[in-house]
Order: sequence, then C-alpha cells, then structure tokens
Amino acid sequence: MVDTEQREVLKQRVLEQAERDRVRFVNLQFTDVVGLVKSVTIPVHQFGDSIDHGKWFDGSSIEGFARIAESDMYLDPDLTSFSVIPWERGADTTAKVICDVYTPEGEPFPGDPRHVLRRAMREVEALGYRFNTGPELEFFLLQLGPDGSVSLNPHDEGGYFDLSTDLASQVRKEMVNALEALGITVETSHHEVATGQHEIDFQYDDALKTADNAVTFRYALKAVARKFGLHATFMPKPIFGINGSGMHTHMSLADLSTGRNLFADASDEYGLSDMAKRFAAGVLTHARGMSAILAPLVNSYKRLVPGYEAPVYVSWARVNRSALIRVPKISAGKPQSARIELRCPDPSCNPYLAFAVMLRAGMEGIQRNLPVPAPVEENLYEFDATMLARHNVQTLPGSLREALDELERDELVRDTLGPHVYERFMEAKRQEWDDYRLRVSPWEIERYLEIF
Repeated sequence: MVDTEQREVLKQRVLEQAERDRVRFVNLQFTDVVGLVKSVTIPVHQFGDSIDHGKWFDGSSIEGFARIAESDMYLDPDLTSFSVIPWERGADTTAKVICDVYTPEGEPFPGDPRHVLRRAMREVEALGYRFNTGPELEFFLLQLGPDGSVSLNPHDEGGYFDLSTDLASQVRKEMVNALEALGITVETSHHEVATGQHEIDFQYDDALKTADNAVTFRYALKAVARKFGLHATFMPKPIFGINGSGMHTHMSLADLSTGRNLFADASDEYGLSDMAKRFAAGVLTHARGMSAILAPLVNSYKRLVPGYEAPVYVSWARVNRSALIRVPKISAGKPQSARIELRCPDPSCNPYLAFAVMLRAGMEGIQRNLPVPAPVEENLYEFDATMLARHNVQTLPGSLREALDELERDELVRDTLGPHVYERFMEAKRQEWDDYRLRVSPWEIERYLEIF
C-alpha cells in the first residue's frame, strides 16, 4: 500500500502519462470470484475523480460478488498497475488500471479476490516475510473455423522447444511485446510439449504483483492471438490424448527488510532451508483441500491424470516430474534462486485465491513445525496401490466434485477464503458440477447409443 503523499505523486505521474499518450478511455479492472476480468470503462476526464473518490458500480450481477440488497460498492484504482493497452492505441487510445473493491463504508469488500490475497500477505509481512511467486502459464493456440468459431485444430505440429516446426514463434514475439508494453517483464518464451501448446514466463516477484500480471497475461494473449486469426485458450485440457496446460508456481519467502531468500541453505543437499521444507510440508498437508481452488474446472481433472506429466501424487522430489512439489535446480553461485515449485495449479484458476491458499498452507507448515515426508524420486506413475501405500503417498482428487468435498473439510482453506468467497465459490462450482453431471456427452452417445 502507498501513503497519501506517495499516492499524490503517483496520481500526478499517471495523469501526465495519460496526457502524453493521448489516452481517451481508462478500463477500471477487477476480477470476479472465479478469476474472470471485469471492467468499468470511463472517459479519461473522469479518471482523476475516480482516483480521489473511487468509481461506484453495481456488484449484484458479478459472479460471486454481492446479492441485490448489498450490491453498491466502489472501485479504487491501484495506480502502480496503470498502463496503456498496446493494441488499443489510436483515436480511442485506452489504458487499464487494476482496482481494489470497497464497500460503501470504506471497508475492503470481502468478496474481492485481490483482497483475499492481500489479507494473507499482510499476515506474513507482520512476521517480517515477503511471499514471492513465479507462475508458468501454459496455453494452446487454436485455429479459427471459416465462420470465426474456435476449432480444436492446433496451430502447428511443433514440440517441446521446437523451432523449425513452431509456426507461432512470431505470434509469441508479438505477445512478449504486448506484455512488456503492459509493464510485465518477460524472461522466456517457447513451444511446449503438445502440438499447438506454448509457454511464456515472466519475472518472479511479490505475489500480489505476479497475480495481477497473471490476470493481465491471460486477456493480453487472447487479444494478440485474435490479431493473427487464432484463439489462445487457457483451458486445462482442451484436446484428448495430449498434454494439458498447467500453471506451475514457484514460491519462496524472503526477509522483508533485507530481501534475503529464507528458503536457501547451501549446506542442504536440496539447497533448501528447514523453513522451506516446513513450508512444503504445509502445502502437501493441504494439497487435497486446496485442489478446487488451484484446479477449479470440471475439465481440470482431465489434465490431472497419470501419463501426461501432470502431477497426481501428493509428494515432493528434485527431478521427479510426477511429484506434486519439485525442487528446481539451483544455479551455481545463486542461492537466492532456491524455491519450491507446485505443479498442480492450472491457468484457469483465480491467481489471487490460488496464491493466498498456497501461502496460508505453507505458513501453517512453518508455524506448526510440520515435518516434510521423505522425497520420492522414483516415477510414481509406475507405482501400484501397494507401493503408494508403502511410501504413504496420497493422490489428488479425481474430480471437481471430490475436490469440492475436500475443500469443505479443510478449515484452513475455508478460513483463507473467508465466508463470503468460500460460500460464493462453492455455490458456483457445485452448480458447475451439477450441470456437467446432468449433460449427455458425445462420448456417451458414441459409446452407448447403438449398443443398448
């Protein structure tokens, strides 16, 4: 948060930038409970007043926000997130700014996912820690049909890190340019394992900033893809028989005053401190209870199956990509890069809620001094039930229904979300499961119609 004096300086700087770039409109952005971007667009001449007094809106029609009787709330722009939208320059140049949501009484709205993460981060900041994350969002580029509808045809036939068959290399460069214009520092971009699948990674940073960046990332890549006549999808498993898309998330804690990485210990064989291992123990303890937040769609659980490099087993290791938590190799002379990588989240999740529950789970591991189980370096996909039991390895929920039941039982995850978000999230996702359960799928028609 910035104080009043800093906010005035920021306000002046942002308004001068808007004038320099001839901005005509500003999108005041926020997300609903399931992580979809919502926006209130105002003429730029209204922006100064919105900074000073907020912009009122009706939240009753936003997924998981408020009922009609409690609908009035206002948006407060976070000026550090202001940037001009690069594909909306011209006669109607438009900028965006991410907002916090407040009640008429001036209190943070408990249904605002950004507030859920900010609340969790304030708890650890009070202990002298800073929570850093680095999400890796995978996505598919799909062709459009003659009528402009989205097809299931991948844009290319490339594979992992391919170049010669990677038709989207130029598309990704345009995506990187757009992201950097929006203030997101990109580190790498490459083709992923599956045909038509890609990954662009951005800078590791404070969890609130990386959650903001993840939200911006998704809609920016969709906009750039459309310029090339393609569709970018973050659906976890759009195509049967090939790898799905994940959002592997790297995490660590730093000393708030010095910036020192508290997860690093050069004397440990994994390069991890005791604090890092206890944090990992907490994440593993709540992995099943967090699953509905980290993998929130019916479709998510068609990615989380053995055989496609997606983690299913609640375990940790260094090089074993079948484990839920992996310890990335630490570069020589760079102990600051020590971190753990949680591999079950997918890019359809709400990153604010996802980072919040990861943080609270890990902190419980530290505060309760939970012991981390022994690492399992063997390929867990080859384990039978006896071997899994011998190593005391659980599996993640196999469906959204099972994940919601686990969430209902996990007090820490419920407490992290708060009653408002928890109730609205469960309501939306129970409805989603019921809608799926009642539908007759093409698979059922193909399988049963002629036989029975």
